[in-house]
Amino acid sequence: MTDLGQQEAAVLDCISRNPFAGQQELADTLGLARSTVAAHVSALIRKGYILGRGYVLPGPRRAVCLGGAVLDRKYRALGEVVAGTSNPVEGHRSFGGVARNVAETLAALGVQTSFVTAVGDDEGGRQILDHLQARGVDVSRVQRGAGQATAEYAAILDAAGELVLGIADMAIFDTLTPDALARVWPHLAGADRVFCDCNLPAETLAGLITRARGARFRLAIDAVSTHKVRRLPEVLEGVDLMFLNLDEAGAVLGARPDSLRAAAAAIVARGAAQALVSDGPRGIAVADASGVRLLPAVPARPVDITGAGDAMIAGTLYRLFAGDPLSGAARVGALLGALATECPGSVIDGLSATWLADRFDRLPAAAS
Repeated sequence: MTDLGQQEAAVLDCISRNPFAGQQELADTLGLARSTVAAHVSALIRKGYILGRGYVLPGPRRAVCLGGAVLDRKYRALGEVVAGTSNPVEGHRSFGGVARNVAETLAALGVQTSFVTAVGDDEGGRQILDHLQARGVDVSRVQRGAGQATAEYAAILDAAGELVLGIADMAIFDTLTPDALARVWPHLAGADRVFCDCNLPAETLAGLITRARGARFRLAIDAVSTHKVRRLPEVLEGVDLMFLNLDEAGAVLGARPDSLRAAAAAIVARGAAQALVSDGPRGIAVADASGVRLLPAVPARPVDITGAGDAMIAGTLYRLFAGDPLSGAARVGALLGALATECPGSVIDGLSATWLADRFDRLPAAAS
C-alpha cells in the first residue's frame, strides 16, 4: 500500500473495521473534515482498495455450512384455513433447508462458501446442487445417497403468510453420521467459520461440538425447531455462537424463559460463548460472558416468514466475518431477516452486498 498517503491509509483502516460507517462518523473518528474524508474515499475506490461503502471483507475467508438441503413446497391459503376440507391455495416450489439457505445467502453476499449435506441420487438432489453451484457455492463434499430420496418439506401458510402446518421427510439426514463428518473434517478444519443446523443426528452434533473445541474455526449452530434442538448435548462448550428463538431456548433449558434477556444468558451459562435469541417482532437478545444486549426488531410488511430466520443468521455471520461485534452483526442480520419476510422465496432474489449496504444506510440507529 505504498501508493497511499497517511490519511488515506487511516480512512481505509477505519472502513475495514466498519464498512457501514458513514463519512461523518469517519470524519469524527479521524478528526478530519467530512469533505476531506469524501475525497479520500473516492481516491480509495479509484485505486481499487474498496469497491464502495459497505462492501469490504477482510481477506478471502471461508465458511462451511453443514446441515439440511430440502425441496420446499409452500401453499398459501387464499382465505381462512378451514380444517377437514379442501382449501384453495397458491402453490410455490423452491429450495430450502436452514444450512442450504444460509450457504446461498452467504455466497450472494460475497463470502467464499462450501456446503456439506446429503441428497438423494434423484432429480431433486441434482436440482439443488446445480442451483447452488450456479450461485458460487462449493458442493464438492455433498454426500449423494443411491436409492434414497432428497429431503422434502411442505408448509401450509394462512392468508397472512403465517405457518399453519409443516410436514417433513428428512430421513436422509440420518446418513450424516460421525463417520461422514470424519470424512469431510479436513475441509471443515481449514475453514474460518463453520455453521451447522440441528438437522444432523445427535451423535454427529455432539462429535462436531467436541472436535470444535480444539479447532481453529468458530462454530455457530442453529436450533431449527423445538424438536430438533433437543439433539444438542447438555453442555454447549465448543459452540461459539448459538442461534435460537425463544421457544427453542425453552426446549433446551427445559422451561420457557421469562424473557429474551434471561434466555440468552441461560444459553451462555450452558457453555456457548455467545447466544442470539430471537422473538419475532419483539426483537433479539445477544449475550456473551460480559452480559446481554437487547436489539429491536426491524419493521417489515411480511409476505412469507419462511426463511426469515435463515436470512438473519446469514446476515449476522456475514458481518462477523467483517469483524463486527455480535451486537452490530445482529443488527444487519435483523435487517436481512425482515427484508426476507417481504419476499416470496426462502432466499432474497438479487441479494448482494451492495443491495444490503444500501438498505442498511436507511435503517434508523439502534437504541443503546
